Amino acid sequence: MTSQPAGPAPRPSANRVFQGFRRAERLLAENRPLDALQALAPALESQPNDASVHLLAGRAYLDSAQLSRAERAFERVLELDPADHYARFALGKALQRQGRLGEAKGQLRMAVVMDPRPEYQEALGEVRARIASITG
Repeated sequence: MTSQPAGPAPRPSANRVFQGFRRAERLLAENRPLDALQALAPALESQPNDASVHLLAGRAYLDSAQLSRAERAFERVLELDPADHYARFALGKALQRQGRLGEAKGQLRMAVVMDPRPEYQEALGEVRARIASITG
């Protein structure tokens, strides 16, 4: 009896992808970003053009201090949806944590213009103060 060559891995069902996404949200809320990323893997693979999937991944990467991956995830969200103010804010935070204050300031400033939430304004103020303390 001869074995057939294995074909491509089967794509996860839509229900499995959705359940994984919801589970990842819960895990992230429980402060378990690495577990969230594992639960999110099928959605990331099968939904490469879904901004919400990349946004959740970016949050998990940021919470697990995988800052370069977080940056790439938030940039992907902004490619898909340039008007996503939270992705701009989160990208700014990722850049700030990498010490890239000028870039962070630009992203945070855009987030504030798009939606002047207090947490966005506070983050922008922190970056401005840090830049001033370095240059001042």
